[in-house]
Amino acid sequence: MNRSPLKIGLSVLAVAALAMLVAPGDARTQHAGIPTVLLPIASSPLVTFRIQFRAGAADDPAGKKGLTYLTASMLTQGGTTKHTYEEITSLFYPMAAGVDAVVDKDVTTFVGTTHIDNLDRYLDLLLQILLEPRFDEHDFERLKTNQSNYLSKTLRGGNDEELGKQALGVFMYAGHPYGSPNQGLVSNLDAITLDDVKAQYKAMFTRDNVTIGLAGGYPKNLVDRVSKALSNLPAGPPTHPVLPEPQKISGIEIMAIEKEARATAISMGFPLDVTRADPDFYALMVANSHLGEHRTMNGVLMNRMREVRGLNYGDYSYIEHFVQDGGSTLPITNIPRSQQYFSIWIRPVQPQHRQFALRLALWELDRMVRDGLTQEEFEEARSFVKNYSKLWAQDQSRRLGYLMDSRFYGMDDFLGTLPAKLDALTLDQVNAAIKKHLRSDGLRVAVVTKGADAFLTDVINNTPSPMVYDAEGIPQDVLEQDKAIAVYRLNVNRAASKVVDVSDMFQ
Repeated sequence: MNRSPLKIGLSVLAVAALAMLVAPGDARTQHAGIPTVLLPIASSPLVTFRIQFRAGAADDPAGKKGLTYLTASMLTQGGTTKHTYEEITSLFYPMAAGVDAVVDKDVTTFVGTTHIDNLDRYLDLLLQILLEPRFDEHDFERLKTNQSNYLSKTLRGGNDEELGKQALGVFMYAGHPYGSPNQGLVSNLDAITLDDVKAQYKAMFTRDNVTIGLAGGYPKNLVDRVSKALSNLPAGPPTHPVLPEPQKISGIEIMAIEKEARATAISMGFPLDVTRADPDFYALMVANSHLGEHRTMNGVLMNRMREVRGLNYGDYSYIEHFVQDGGSTLPITNIPRSQQYFSIWIRPVQPQHRQFALRLALWELDRMVRDGLTQEEFEEARSFVKNYSKLWAQDQSRRLGYLMDSRFYGMDDFLGTLPAKLDALTLDQVNAAIKKHLRSDGLRVAVVTKGADAFLTDVINNTPSPMVYDAEGIPQDVLEQDKAIAVYRLNVNRAASKVVDVSDMFQ
């Protein structure tokens, strides 16, 4: 296979700095009865806070999906009893700092970094945000409108790639606490009141539900200061829903979303009974890197779909929930989940190639599940993961985030132990994990496209989808393989597949 490796250049100094950041942290301590995750770095002039609550979108009450997200937004973007949001923003500005909330299904994390010289001023504002939220009616209406507009306008109208991924989550977790976007549903947001937000804050953002994360060159007394202050949070252990098993999937179930779109975005996947706490996770990391590491050129999907055939910009696969960190190639941290999923993301393709692209992705997945990796492929993928993972902790905030995720999964330092666990892997273990956990059938597919009815009819009927290239010089072996892929039979579950108008999504 003609694979293009990702070339990573690290200077000696950069490697040394990364080694400092991935030194083991203290992930299992308590102060004033509050769990703490500590990563002291004496040489750092920065102090990072990650204040995490075991409260997420899965904790939203029935009929009020989006409540936890809105509550977190009211804290970070709604001001405090002492300052309006505009005043808070002005006070943070000269510090070049702020506080952001990362909300996912199981946890909400408040994140910020400041220079040590500004620590006292920053900490005062951070504690105001967490302990003294303003809960102003005008801020509430503003933030609820923004949240509703994101669902009804941004997702439905402006970002087909994200629409496809969010639609897959809704489809894959139908009837499950994970089965709506973190921002909720439009109709549910309409019903949420400011009193609901206040009640959610008192019920979920409690001192019995918080973990303190600190990193950098902070003074020794900071842990006690923060712990003592956060002991003033509302009292009481929160109640979390018992997560059911996701719905069983029979065959390939497709949700085709009708939208006036120039291209077709495809996301597919299935719930996965593996998290970082499971030994098989490391074997699946290697397999997944071989198949489709995010935004690298070494994955089979990227190689076969983009590099060889020029179908689109990118094609990737994942063995856990993934959200890209800004413009980087890395995932954000602190989005751990009690239940994970496998997925493939096909960035938009031209409409005439949509059926072929779907077939090709499943063809490559099926081939890996059926044949496994060769010794050479195993060694290459394992080496890549081992070296690439050194980039995952590029700053102390990310390193702290990984430590806190390790605590969530009840495991030792994930990044610190990763190299040894990868070294201990064998080809047989990787191929056994592929056979046990991955499949090319029994998955759900979300497709955003114009002409959704015609697309779904063609896929259900297994209508041939020959690949036609605009350019010449396509290798003969690729053209021969294309003929087989064009008629590759998909086991589509007609009864479980449907067409949905984009205006009905997230309603």
